[in-house]
Amino acid sequence: MEAWLAAHGVLIGAVSFGAVVVVAAVALARSALLARLDALAQAHERGERVLREELAQSRRELAGQTHHLREEVGGSLRAVGETVEKRIEVMRGAVDLRLGQIQLETQKSLEQMRATVDEKLQGTLEQRLGAAFAQVSTRLEAVHKGLGEMQTLAVGVGDLKKVLTNVRARGSFGETRLEALLEDALVSGQWERQFATRPGSAERVDVAIRLPGPDGEALWLPIDAKFPQEDYARLVDAHERGDAAMAEEAGRALEKRLEQEARSVREKYVCPPHTTEFAVIFLPTESLYAEVLRRDGLMDALRRNHQITIVGPGTLLAILSALQMGFRTLAIQERSQEVWQLLGAVKTQFGKFGELLSGVQKKLDEASSKLGDATAKSRHIERRLGKVQELSPGVAATLLPEEADPEG
Repeated sequence: MEAWLAAHGVLIGAVSFGAVVVVAAVALARSALLARLDALAQAHERGERVLREELAQSRRELAGQTHHLREEVGGSLRAVGETVEKRIEVMRGAVDLRLGQIQLETQKSLEQMRATVDEKLQGTLEQRLGAAFAQVSTRLEAVHKGLGEMQTLAVGVGDLKKVLTNVRARGSFGETRLEALLEDALVSGQWERQFATRPGSAERVDVAIRLPGPDGEALWLPIDAKFPQEDYARLVDAHERGDAAMAEEAGRALEKRLEQEARSVREKYVCPPHTTEFAVIFLPTESLYAEVLRRDGLMDALRRNHQITIVGPGTLLAILSALQMGFRTLAIQERSQEVWQLLGAVKTQFGKFGELLSGVQKKLDEASSKLGDATAKSRHIERRLGKVQELSPGVAATLLPEEADPEG
């Protein structure tokens, strides 16, 4: 322990000595450093004075040079300005001259363009005006023509009104319409006009259609045209005015008129067995027929009480088409019977032809048998003559001369 303490004391003493040495060295270095700093500060002051003097001298020289340069630049700028002003004046004059020339050329071009545009506009305007006037003229002619046609139509309507006002003319209108439909649907001989359906009666129905009856006799279907124009016109006028009471009264008058006509047609033209048990009343306009259909129970009452059927143009055409199909079916049946009878006759004749063919076959068989016998005999004779020596053709012709042809 003591030895350790002794060694530790020695170490502490060595460290203390080293520290004293270091402090002394630091003190010496500090003194040297301070002296060096003083010297540097003095040298800096001398350099700064010299630099200030040089800067002042340089500033004075620069000021002199700048003043001289400013004078030179000012003189150059004045000269350049004068030159630029002269050139600008020259350019201004050239530009003014060129602008004047361009203006003159532009005015000339504008004048030419204006003249061309005016000419084209004038031509187009004249052309379009001409076309417009021509179109207007055509339209006016068409309007004038239409007015003429309307006047003609008005005259025709007036004439038609007069015709429809006259009872006899109305009847002729209905009959003409009825006959036109029959001519389109049926052929001649299937119907008659102004026909007396009752034997010994002078009453003649407008049209009677021939139907096939019993025992091949004709059965006639009476069709009479009626046109109650006054009652229907009053009914239409009441509907247009909205007068319900007047419309109801006109409707009842129309029903009464049709019932009277149906009774008259029944009494005059229906006569079984010469005619059918019913007749047909033809109304020549669809509007009148549609109004009759609108009356509740009218068609059934006329059919039940008077055996009368009311038809319009379309309905009559359908009935006629059905009748035409029936006529064609009947004709086909009649032709079928004729064809059947013809086939029966052909069958009879064909039986006789079969018998004739059997006889011919028998004769052919007999001829074939005789021909076979003749061939066998010919072969037998050839075998017999095989040993005989043949003669020359000349000697044979002399011994057996050819007989002359009887037809020659």
